[in-house]
Amino acid sequence: MITAGVDEAGCGPLAGPVYAAAVILAPTRPIAGLGDSKTLTAPRRAALYDEILAHAVAWGVGIASVAEIDELNILRARLLAMQRAIAALSRRPGQILVDGKFCPEFAGRAVAIVKGDVWVPAISAASIVAKVLRDRAMLELDAELPQYGFAEHKGYGTAGHLAALDRHGPSSAHRRSFRPVRERLAAVLS
Repeated sequence: MITAGVDEAGCGPLAGPVYAAAVILAPTRPIAGLGDSKTLTAPRRAALYDEILAHAVAWGVGIASVAEIDELNILRARLLAMQRAIAALSRRPGQILVDGKFCPEFAGRAVAIVKGDVWVPAISAASIVAKVLRDRAMLELDAELPQYGFAEHKGYGTAGHLAALDRHGPSSAHRRSFRPVRERLAAVLS
């Protein structure tokens, strides 16, 4: 049975879309060094990203926008991005292994695995692909909106990001349904 690993990047940040990836690894071409993308250095993630794309049987990416996150909530947007990643695969898996507690709707067998990005190579690969692509998107966003420092914090609620929100108010890239953004937006509008 063809199995795809599925994971996302960007559920916690206050800004930017959520990215998901689905990866079908070649059983005859193991990739050394796969692991939870958050524990790898950026250069190591980038090297593994290139290797994954070069040697995977198939890979797909799905994105849920800031508007979709605000409309649906982050969990549903995460699952939507995952569905889009699976749909983008050039080969149809019969099974998906998903990092976390929840699986997107899927016609085949779907298994949620807590800490799957640590234990399952295909999920680790998906984690790396999603993280690299989301980080690159946040660098592009930083070029458009440099006052927020997205290149540094990637949209997470760091002290520097919160200070920038206080100074400049929320941008169109900010998730208005997230409390720190919603509170600052209310302060600007009042």
